[in-house]
Amino acid sequence: MNRLDTMTRTVLRHRALVIVLWCCIGLAGLLASTALPGRLTALTAVPGSPSAAADAVLRSSFGDNTDGSFTVIVHFRQASDARIRQLEQELTDAVRVVPTATVVQQRALGGVLYALVGTRLPLLDASAATDRLRASLRAHGLDGALVTGAPALEHDVRPVLADDLHRGTVLAVVAALLLLLLVLGWCWAVLVPFVVAAAVVAGSLLLVYAVTLITPMVLYIPNVIELIGLGLAIDYALLLVHRFRAEVRARQGDGTDAVVRTMATAGRTVIISGITAAVGLSVLFLTPVPFVRSLGAAGLIVPVVSILAALTLQPVLLALLGERGVQARGWHGVLDDARADARWARLAALVARRPRTVVVTATLGLAVVALPVLGIHLAPASLTAIPQQLESARGVDFLAARVGAGAITPHSLVIDTGRPGGTVTGRDEQARTRLASALTHLPGVFAVVSDTSTLFVDATQRYQRMVIIGRDGFADAGTAALIDRLRAIDPQQYGYAPGASVMVGGASARGVDFLRRIEGATPWIVIASLLLAYLLMARAFRTRLLPAVAVGLNLVSVTAACGVVVLVFQVLLHQSTIEAWALVFLFAMLFGLSMDYQVFIVARIREARLQGRDAVAAIGFGLERTAGVITAAALILVAALTGLVTGHVTGLQELGVGLVAGVIIDAAVVRTLLLPGVLVLLGERAWGGGVDHSSVSA
Repeated sequence: MNRLDTMTRTVLRHRALVIVLWCCIGLAGLLASTALPGRLTALTAVPGSPSAAADAVLRSSFGDNTDGSFTVIVHFRQASDARIRQLEQELTDAVRVVPTATVVQQRALGGVLYALVGTRLPLLDASAATDRLRASLRAHGLDGALVTGAPALEHDVRPVLADDLHRGTVLAVVAALLLLLLVLGWCWAVLVPFVVAAAVVAGSLLLVYAVTLITPMVLYIPNVIELIGLGLAIDYALLLVHRFRAEVRARQGDGTDAVVRTMATAGRTVIISGITAAVGLSVLFLTPVPFVRSLGAAGLIVPVVSILAALTLQPVLLALLGERGVQARGWHGVLDDARADARWARLAALVARRPRTVVVTATLGLAVVALPVLGIHLAPASLTAIPQQLESARGVDFLAARVGAGAITPHSLVIDTGRPGGTVTGRDEQARTRLASALTHLPGVFAVVSDTSTLFVDATQRYQRMVIIGRDGFADAGTAALIDRLRAIDPQQYGYAPGASVMVGGASARGVDFLRRIEGATPWIVIASLLLAYLLMARAFRTRLLPAVAVGLNLVSVTAACGVVVLVFQVLLHQSTIEAWALVFLFAMLFGLSMDYQVFIVARIREARLQGRDAVAAIGFGLERTAGVITAAALILVAALTGLVTGHVTGLQELGVGLVAGVIIDAAVVRTLLLPGVLVLLGERAWGGGVDHSSVSA
């Protein structure tokens, strides 16, 4: 008896305790889910970057938190100078409702009065003050004022994410229920995947809440965890239920023996698949960006909790079901349809007869799908990638049309003179004037704001800052070029004393650093994913060539999925960029998910080899026995991921489209055509010339 058999029997002996523990986890997870949104935020900082250094000076020396800064927009009609001054005073009075708020700049241009309102508040606190600011503006007679900026955007996006999650979850649950009834028939077993999924989601949310007590986590995490966790948990539960049904029908021993055999085969494969998915997501920790790392941590939690549920809760539920629970009445489901198995057998025979034709045709098709990747344009994020009906989004559009998109995310140029009092000498004052004049003539600059007040000179008079309003938007290439020009400025050329230096802070500078850090880490993420997946597969199947084949095919399917994302958003929807974080998370997540299906089919093929079938016959057997249930699992996962696609936040839509495309490509092309075709061509070489009977089977 191996360790997994022993563990399963131990779990079954203490089934009451297992159920109580998971009920407690479920209750705690439910409570955590209500408190979790208030602990999540937009993580834009890039520790150790030039923008982080500049923002640190802005906070410590100027009391300015760029994450907590608002932009207020007031539209007026043919106002006199006196009326404009009155509007400016009303706006100044209105913003005082927000603690530490100060009007950094006001400008009337083209019938628009807009103001940059700086605060010392962290993003979460500033976001919570958004409604108070809007109410105060109305109370001061500025009824048409629009409030935008990072705090307002986060405040407005939160309920959208919550609504998207609710709608997506309902859609996923209904679709999954219909699909489970379709494949399993009318039986109590269809409820098991939902019980397991609820436990996995609750446990994952509870762990994420615990993590937020240590480190910040990003806003998108509940949507990612609940929808991906729902699909993944139902997938694993379905595969175990399907195998348990087969073991019960074999009538070898009692119900406990059937559960033990199920866990020894399909359960072991679920563990390997979950570990592979977890490893795929763990490589995101190679990215030195908290935003991506927090998503990686959350994504890593889901397969880990799924494995725990599969090892503990699932065996207990299967034992409680017993033979009667898995017997279908009336409609028996397509998995019991011998005609469906025959169709898969015919497909396997076709692949075996013409493996080269199948492999070449499928590879060329995927290569065509992947081609759009060559034209990809990445961005850190986009202020236009949010629902346009939101007030903050309308403010972005209005200001971009009247003033320029850069007015939402101004740049802060910090001049460090290198010594206290360095900003008040006549020489440095003249240098400031010359530098400000030169900045106004840089390509992409709309306006420069600077003076000698305490808003622009710190208390020690060592640091001086200038607020630079660009013409280009946050994610535009022109913004990155402008930031590079600003960072390249030599203050000595404008008359500053030797030792003076410049730094650039603000949201756009962080966005540039964010993107460059991700681009720098991406090659290492890809290499680590390939290497770790290969080592796990080699350890599981005790052969060298087969893992290389699986990893290579997985890379092909992931690349094709990325091509679909570019095709849909950049080509069909005419979106200028793809959010970099979504593509990186897509790669890591999809690499793990795609390996799942390959592990299941290869494990089943290996089981046939252990039973004495030759290579070709084993491939046919494996495809025939796994294709139906894996296709059903893929459809359920697609249904869950559709909740991301139908949302209103572009980054999550990009992630959802990529995951859906990747799962479909893997299930319909890689798993049913490419993998069997390659295995037929390799023959015995795929298995290293033999079969190790101690290796995994499913």
